[in-house]
Amino acid sequence: MNPIIVGLSGGVDSAVAALLLVERGFEVQGLFMSNWDEEDVYCTQAQDYQDARAVARVLGIPLHRANFAADYRARVFEYFLAELKAGRTPNPDVLCNREVKFGVALRHARRLGARHFATGHYARLRPAAEGVRLMKAVDALKDQTYFLHAVQPADLAQALMPVGEFSKAEVRERARAAGLPVFDKPDSTGICFIGERPFREFLRQYIDETPGRIETPEGQHLGTHCGLAFYTLGQRGGLGLGGRRDSETAPWYVAAKDAARNVLIAVQGHDHPLLCARELHCEQLHWLVPPSEQTRRCTVRVRHRHADQPALLQIGPGGTARVLFDEPQRALTPGQFAVAYDGDLCLGGGTISAVTSAASHPVAA
Repeated sequence: MNPIIVGLSGGVDSAVAALLLVERGFEVQGLFMSNWDEEDVYCTQAQDYQDARAVARVLGIPLHRANFAADYRARVFEYFLAELKAGRTPNPDVLCNREVKFGVALRHARRLGARHFATGHYARLRPAAEGVRLMKAVDALKDQTYFLHAVQPADLAQALMPVGEFSKAEVRERARAAGLPVFDKPDSTGICFIGERPFREFLRQYIDETPGRIETPEGQHLGTHCGLAFYTLGQRGGLGLGGRRDSETAPWYVAAKDAARNVLIAVQGHDHPLLCARELHCEQLHWLVPPSEQTRRCTVRVRHRHADQPALLQIGPGGTARVLFDEPQRALTPGQFAVAYDGDLCLGGGTISAVTSAASHPVAA
């Protein structure tokens, strides 16, 4: 019988995924993936590997190790930098799942003889006549379908996600009851190059500073930014605008990027009209459930842990779409992903390319 290979990260979720499969009588083997340079002092891979080894010992399963750092840099990190330099705010977790975990790692698992590749993702996979369907996790607060929407359907068909049927509390309790040493290990960011490091200083190693003006939408000069790539829409803090004598005491937020003039637009107030929008445009659409109509009602999620919002989805030419929300949405951000749902079913999604704000200033990359 071919084994099931579980991506053991050293965390509790993947450990319980392996535990559940062992309890069901499957032949299980672990695979620890190194996706970043281990000499990086902010990377926890060395400890994570030791935790994965400890889990494998308790479960009595072999543990393989593979280094995908070169693939990660080429397929995920270079994309991440290119998007930042273009003034957008990327989400590398989406690309990591498609290109690394369910890309090179899945192919590596096949070479090890795996019949399935299992992970600790909070999502559910359901067989259907047209192939597997990606469903939201039972634990809505931990659901990770947003990060998984871009994985190829053929790759999802070879995947298993056992913890999607449980809440996080249940997962930790199962780990504790089974004597897994990671039962109380804190959750990680999932992205090694982010971690707990001072992130702006890290980015300066790869992206040159290009200082420019910070302005109000009316053109009033407020201060100086260090480069549009270092800011994201909706960001509060890091602007150096606190305590101005010529303005109210309300906090300032990044509302738009004027790339042509290298100007950062800032506004006061969490719900300023320039921060709110009812319409966005997507490109590079990837469908898990191909649409049967050019226009359909659905719900759309625009960031992880953001509530799904009722919307009208209009499919355009060349892998594009327009999303019209029933209610204004805050800080819609080019470079992030808009993911469509029909109830618990993930339909697919695409990259946000432009946003039409409630105010007159354009918000686009």
